[in-house]
Amino acid sequence: MPDIKTAELTVGPPIVSIEGTPGVLTRSLSAGLLRPWMIAPALALVTFLVFLPVLWNGFVAWDDQINLYDNPSYRGLTWPYIRWMFSNVTMGHWIPLTWLTFGLDYVLWEMRPVGYHLTSLVIFAANAPAFYFVALRLLRRSTSFGESTLRLSAVTATLFFALHPLRAESVAWATERRDVLSGLLYLLTVLMYLKAQDEAEERRRWLLAGSLGLYVLALVSKASVMVLPAALIVLDVYPLRRLGGRWREWVGPTARAVWVEKIPFVVLGVAGAAVGYYAQNTNSFITPLERYPVTARPAMVLYSLWFYLDKTLVPRGLSPLYELPVQVSLLDRQFLVPALAVTAITTTVVLLRRRWPAGLAAWVYYAIALGPVIGIVHSGYQLTCDRYSYLPGIGFALIIGAAAGAVVRGGAAGVLRPPLVKAVIGLMLVWLGALAYLSAQQVQIWRDSESLWRYAVEVEPDCSLCHGNVGSRLLEQGYHQLAMAEFERVKALRPESKKVNFYVGYMYVLRGDFSQAVANFQQYVAESPNDVEGLNNLGAALINVGRAREAMEPLERALKLKPRHAGTHVSLGFAYLGLGDQARAITLFREAIALKYDSPQAWYGLVRVNLETGNVAAAHTAWGFLGLFDPKLAARVGPIFIPTW
Repeated sequence: MPDIKTAELTVGPPIVSIEGTPGVLTRSLSAGLLRPWMIAPALALVTFLVFLPVLWNGFVAWDDQINLYDNPSYRGLTWPYIRWMFSNVTMGHWIPLTWLTFGLDYVLWEMRPVGYHLTSLVIFAANAPAFYFVALRLLRRSTSFGESTLRLSAVTATLFFALHPLRAESVAWATERRDVLSGLLYLLTVLMYLKAQDEAEERRRWLLAGSLGLYVLALVSKASVMVLPAALIVLDVYPLRRLGGRWREWVGPTARAVWVEKIPFVVLGVAGAAVGYYAQNTNSFITPLERYPVTARPAMVLYSLWFYLDKTLVPRGLSPLYELPVQVSLLDRQFLVPALAVTAITTTVVLLRRRWPAGLAAWVYYAIALGPVIGIVHSGYQLTCDRYSYLPGIGFALIIGAAAGAVVRGGAAGVLRPPLVKAVIGLMLVWLGALAYLSAQQVQIWRDSESLWRYAVEVEPDCSLCHGNVGSRLLEQGYHQLAMAEFERVKALRPESKKVNFYVGYMYVLRGDFSQAVANFQQYVAESPNDVEGLNNLGAALINVGRAREAMEPLERALKLKPRHAGTHVSLGFAYLGLGDQARAITLFREAIALKYDSPQAWYGLVRVNLETGNVAAAHTAWGFLGLFDPKLAARVGPIFIPTW
């Protein structure tokens, strides 16, 4: 991809002609401090150590509760769990391979977060050598560097990619295992494809088949790798030069073979895109055009193109959530300035395409890789996300690596003065060191839910969802007044937001004011009719004010949306208990326990229903289990004595 040239001289391993840092660096890579075979494992080790603080992180209340610690469906590798992994689209994703890794985590670690984070970290560390070998092949095709300079360039590119704090979200957030896993498989797919281009026909076919197989695995890890076929076409144009730079060169016999080769990749990519869209749409995550019309989408696209480049060069103010504004207009300064910057960059790389084809190739690839998340088809609350830079960042890292190699070669050839070369290399080392330090710090904001959301509101003070999450944490800790202040902030920032009603309703539940809770949950459910948690909370609040019959409708709807939701089974059990149907109630409580064995409310329900039906022995047994999972609730029930005769 990169094509940075400063001199015609080819620099080989035995560099002794220039004194100072450049010669030392290139010699050390070829025969000194680090032999070629040691480079890949060294890169993996450095990456692992920089992100090591992630092992002290827990799970966070930002999808981890839905995907992991409140989700019993993935916990094992037997057939019922595997069937669920291949059939569900939880949170808008069809990611069976990622679920299999989570299932393995549970087998090895149960629900200890350190094991889940260790698996993600090991997978991410493996991304580094995979990236290195891809960079080595692409830089060899696009530059005339000697072998030692080439390796130095590939190492620089790899470190820039792997140690960048934009990677922190993908590594530190347990839910985002899908990023690091699909990223690794994506890089291996590209590597196999590049290897195929250097082999004879028969071996080439086998390598292409292997590349296709890896692509399938990448797609079932995360759908965003759907962009791979377009990325391969960019590589075929530059640096592989299998397709000419002019459009008419894309239709000859040679070009036809290139297109035929892409057919299976395109078929898989389109299938992945269709499944990804289905998963998002099934969960009602797709942002409707009524909310953000077609006129807003160009502003979102241009802003995204600028945002990730800006954060790559200067990773300041990184946040777990950059909230989508209420209104998006290209004429607003927030969107107009990035639009002008992107237009200028695009114009520049197009004008320089003959002298610097790598610039255009990297920019086109960047736009392609951002395609699924750039805003054309939008989902979620965010305008941008740090994790979306994972695949798009590859091209920029290669450009940085090529620049480092060009500086070293320029110094060796005498084109650049030694003090300047030393200064540039020193600056590059400081830059990489700073990126590593920032990454080690950034992963620690994901330590727990409170640190995550308190950091988020510091970085993004106008993020209403961030304030809402801080409020919910304060509620759980019993700080009702502080929580209400956060909810008032949400209302001030987003008067039209109904999500705040969910939090306020929950606050009234904790206060024991169920009438107010019902009113707030009703407002929330009216806006979000398919939110299972909202429906369940509304049903539970209605039961607590003696309106069990009214609670049936939202609870049955919640159970239909998510049949394995343990909380809904519990709430329905209490609803039937309130209506006098003890037989149905006891069945629902038992089903809830089968789904979530450590559910204290389900055991409490069994205590209640067995006492009402006169089965004191069964009530005593259930009370014993309740004491294991919630001693305070068991103490409120009081001891249950079995009469002796």
